[in-house]
Amino acid sequence: MTTQATLPRPAKPLARLRDPACYQTYGVYAAVAVVLLFNALFTEHFLTADNLRTQLVQVAPIVIVALGMALVIGTEGIDLSVGSTMALAAALLPLYLGYGLVPALLIALLAGAVVGAINGTLVSLVGLQPIVATLALFVGGRGLALVMADGQLKQIVNPDILALGTGSFLGIPLVVLIAGVLALAVAFLVQRTTFGRQIVAIGGNRPAAALSGLPVKRVLIGVYILCGTMAALAGILATARLTASDPSSLGTLMELSAITAVVVGGTPLNGGSIRVLGTVAGALLMQLLRATLVKHDLPDSTAQIAQAAIIIAAVYVARERRSR
Repeated sequence: MTTQATLPRPAKPLARLRDPACYQTYGVYAAVAVVLLFNALFTEHFLTADNLRTQLVQVAPIVIVALGMALVIGTEGIDLSVGSTMALAAALLPLYLGYGLVPALLIALLAGAVVGAINGTLVSLVGLQPIVATLALFVGGRGLALVMADGQLKQIVNPDILALGTGSFLGIPLVVLIAGVLALAVAFLVQRTTFGRQIVAIGGNRPAAALSGLPVKRVLIGVYILCGTMAALAGILATARLTASDPSSLGTLMELSAITAVVVGGTPLNGGSIRVLGTVAGALLMQLLRATLVKHDLPDSTAQIAQAAIIIAAVYVARERRSR
């Protein structure tokens, strides 16, 4: 007598909706769709080409910083210095424009890489907690930027720099194009390279990764360097868009915006997974939500409260998923 194995039945749609993994994976995309639908119905002129272009331009620096933050969080780390790194790059940019566009850009990007290298060294070699290691440059980095800029706002008149903030290619704003290319590059890095798999492995279980022979310290330093460099690039683009270098305010609270985008996008704070597309969608959701509230004459404080509620919901869903 033979017996036939019973195949598992596919999960019912309602059961799937009760699964926290569903919300963590697809919730951000559904939320973006809901916000867009709401604006299509109730917000006049919101879905016009000019307004959508403006929203994408404004969110592009956040996306760039959030991509670097996603890599760091993927290792179970955090980087609180990204806003200060943006300010530092903005302060260096006008100081070296007299030597030419390329040297000025390279020096500003190098500053971000150095900040990242310091953070990575403190985390991987010294053994400091990431929040403690990066908090030092969160405070000191902006102070250094203010010293370099003499505490003053400096206008940018170089047309090549300004073109980065206002120019376009094939009708696509350059800042949006740069953010899109970086998103594709980071997705390729995470999914198709050995370095990306090492990042995820280290975030999933660092002691096991070390025992298996992975270069944990080198990977951690590399991740923080990438994050710092991306933050510096975002500072350059933001400076170009604002036509001025203002280290006192540029990048303020950017670290919170980036962390929010990453967490809402489905990347868990305890590492071991990186959702690149979700991070982009998370940044876009926060931008659209803020713009929606502004269009309806609600104060910015309301947007901050809504953002806090979304963060709490995202963290709760992630915790429920881990507990199952």
